[in-house]
Amino acid sequence: MRSLNRLKWLHAFEATARHGSFTGAARELGVTPAAVGQLVRALEEWVGHPLLHRTRTGKERLTLVDEARDALADITLGLDKLESGLNKLRGRRARSVVVITASQVLVMNWLMERLNRFSELHNTIDLRLDVTERVMDVAHGEADVGIRCGLGDWKGVHKTWLMDEEAVLVCSPGLVSPEKIACEKWLASQRLIHDDTPHPGANFPAWYTVLSAVGAPDTAENGLHINSTSAVILAALSGRGVAIVRHALVEQLIATGQLVQLHPHRRWPLAWAYYIVTPESARMRAEVKVFHDWLVEDVSAQ
Repeated sequence: MRSLNRLKWLHAFEATARHGSFTGAARELGVTPAAVGQLVRALEEWVGHPLLHRTRTGKERLTLVDEARDALADITLGLDKLESGLNKLRGRRARSVVVITASQVLVMNWLMERLNRFSELHNTIDLRLDVTERVMDVAHGEADVGIRCGLGDWKGVHKTWLMDEEAVLVCSPGLVSPEKIACEKWLASQRLIHDDTPHPGANFPAWYTVLSAVGAPDTAENGLHINSTSAVILAALSGRGVAIVRHALVEQLIATGQLVQLHPHRRWPLAWAYYIVTPESARMRAEVKVFHDWLVEDVSAQ
């Protein structure tokens, strides 16, 4: 006789093993960390020995014992099979759902328009957005598709290159007259907005590098420092100064005249690029592949 309680125990244990903490598992399962811990302890009591090493310090406070590590792959496969069976029960008449994750700034300024176009063409596929600044665990099913910008060195996921990226200079059109767009003296006299968001390995240009490249005096010590790319773009839109930003995040704003690109013939290529990431261990569902292939084609057509 099957026990539904055991299924709950396994679900909690598998999520905890992936996240390395009850807190991460609780966030995924929509319950409290205490509830997850109770379910895992119930499974440990049933098997008759601990499944997790518990430590008070370190990046991952919960690690698997050897027996649990050996069993985890089978448990994960079993849960995936259950999910597949449930999807079959829903049948072909049920609407397909693709869960997409991306950062807020990318969704607002690059992705949303594309999602609208996709939905117009594929009205039987529902798109669900999980907008977050953290790197979601696509490899273990937190989302079907992730749109990421970086070096492309993420483990456990399949990566499809979308496009390269570069940094550009922008400001509000109310701040600059057309004849000053490529004027280095004008640029040096403006308030400079510094994006203090980490860009590890991106080769993101600092203001002193940009000013030197365009032949302007170094005034990089002055300006407004902001640790959020979204806020940097908002500051530029509101006329607070001149900003260095990733081109994809302001491309639409430039096209609609809400921002002006300064020194448009200058290029500051980044080591980062945009990728679609999907789980590496599982074959893409049909609806996920439809979205994946459409987005690659849409971006390449631009």
